Amino acid sequence: MKPGRRRCIKALRGLGLALAMTATALAASGAHAASFPDKSVRMIVAFPAGGGTDIVARIIAERLTRLWGQQVIVDNRGGAGGVIGTEIAARAAPDGYTIFMATLGNMSINPHLYKMNVDPIKDLTPISNVVDVNFVLVANAAFPAKSVKDLIEMARSQPGKINFSSSGVGGAPHLAGELFNQMAGVKLTHIPYKGSAPSFTDLIGGQIPVTFDSLVQSLPYIQSGKLRALGVLGAHRSSLLPDVPTLAEAGLPGYEFTNWFGLVAPSGVPADRIRKLNADVQKVLAEPAVRQELEKMGADPAGDTPEAFGKQIRDDSAKWARIIQEQGIRAQ
Repeated sequence: MKPGRRRCIKALRGLGLALAMTATALAASGAHAASFPDKSVRMIVAFPAGGGTDIVARIIAERLTRLWGQQVIVDNRGGAGGVIGTEIAARAAPDGYTIFMATLGNMSINPHLYKMNVDPIKDLTPISNVVDVNFVLVANAAFPAKSVKDLIEMARSQPGKINFSSSGVGGAPHLAGELFNQMAGVKLTHIPYKGSAPSFTDLIGGQIPVTFDSLVQSLPYIQSGKLRALGVLGAHRSSLLPDVPTLAEAGLPGYEFTNWFGLVAPSGVPADRIRKLNADVQKVLAEPAVRQELEKMGADPAGDTPEAFGKQIRDDSAKWARIIQEQGIRAQ
């Protein structure tokens, strides 16, 4: 056999071996993804049970449990405005068995307020946005203000005397209130809590007069008459509260605030598992019963690619960094 032909045959054999190895690796990767998850999954929530994030997390966890045949356990790790839960999630093993129901505050606001031991954008990888959350300005039913205009007039006549509660410094409710202060030219005093649930306990009890929080959290109390909705914070009225004006309609043109809850995982989770998690979250969000349940609470099902969600997180981070700096907002 001529040397040239021998080299050609050898090269072809090498190519065949390389192709076979590639096919084997791809098959193994596919099998790896198909078998995931084969044990229980932990879903961290950075706030106490009973808040809006927790409510949505439990809906999604229940449906993923059914889909996978593996238990998805909601793990509430509240404290420090969501920083504690965020850091626990970022430090978890990057194997896909720990996921984090993050919020706008966790990912895009807190890094500009707190000295954190992790960088959420670098240390957590996006899976999918889950819901866009409508926010509402609500007052204790006995509070004298019956409208946004009434609240502004009272606040101007009593600077610093009217309090508003939040789920913690740097959370979306806190920033929504600070944006209100800025645009209305008033000074409501911020009282932070360790989550929306304890904030609402004092709001309903009359220790706090007003708050800015999700419709998911607020709607049952509005419907029962324990709280009064003064204004919707988004660009449009909510179909669940058609008679409640937006803050822009009520005298603050240009005011607009919405929150989101989305799933992320520790950086370093294999790409095939991120794709699997994303695809299964989309399946859950596409279920008519899930969409109906979320929409009834004032949350709009979202769902997107990891890339699109990552861009949203980064864009929101840049936006709120600017607002926090301009307003001189500091962690207390």
